[in-house]
Amino acid sequence: MDHKESICQSKSLTPGSGPVVMGILNVTPDSFSDGGEYFDIAKAIDHALAMVSQGAGIIDIGGESTRPGSKSISADEQIGRIVPVIEALASRVDVPISIDTTLSEVARAAIEAGGAIINDISALQGDERMAGVAAQLGVPVVLMHMQGTPDTMQKQPVYQDVVAEVKGFLRSRIDFAVDAGIGRGRIVVDPGIGFGKTVAHNLELLRRVDEFHELGVPVLVGTSRKSFIGKVLGVDGAHERLLGTAATVAWCVWQNVEVIRVHDVREMVQVAQMIKAIQGKDKSLWKS
Repeated sequence: MDHKESICQSKSLTPGSGPVVMGILNVTPDSFSDGGEYFDIAKAIDHALAMVSQGAGIIDIGGESTRPGSKSISADEQIGRIVPVIEALASRVDVPISIDTTLSEVARAAIEAGGAIINDISALQGDERMAGVAAQLGVPVVLMHMQGTPDTMQKQPVYQDVVAEVKGFLRSRIDFAVDAGIGRGRIVVDPGIGFGKTVAHNLELLRRVDEFHELGVPVLVGTSRKSFIGKVLGVDGAHERLLGTAATVAWCVWQNVEVIRVHDVREMVQVAQMIKAIQGKDKSLWKS
């Protein structure tokens, strides 16, 4: 299976279909939820294999934390963290591997090691060479909205109409990507829950998430264990946000979001299956 060719053209990742569950693998010492848990290469590989066995349709590997207040690290450091993991996984999993980076050098190294998707939280703005690299490599890209940078994004995010502004930004970045040679069929958009948004902004984006399908490309949403869930529910620890995450995932599946990015793959796959069964969209899920 050529994941570079199939991921956005496949029946399972077209607007209005889904969801594909994207499993998060942070090969970092400092990510907000699981920093340090999979910094060891062997542990990272084992966790990725476990997520695939639990139903992940994409594995998203990141070598740099993008939690609020985080600082950037060099391309060489990111490459040193992620490439050994990608090389070890590429021949052992039958799902695409995504690389979560804003740097073209990291993206190229990851794709050459066996990756298949570029997940860029800067929507191709963080590195002026990224769009050209993505076009040259012929891989799908995820374009995410973020107000500010990870270091500054949560200081004082302000919008007049968060949905309209985020949608307008993503529309402009789709046009930019297409002009750079990235086929529209290779583009996914992400409204960037938690990236330069207040609790109210995040809830409004989720409430109106179906409007992002107006952009005509698949939609990815990542709410997993994020702080706005803790603030709504009054729970502090990231690992205590499982049920709140499940509620947001259920909502996104009901709203036909195509890709759900999560830490807890087994549980969220079950949430998605239950919603699809209620919707009657997948009768193979019915046991009797």
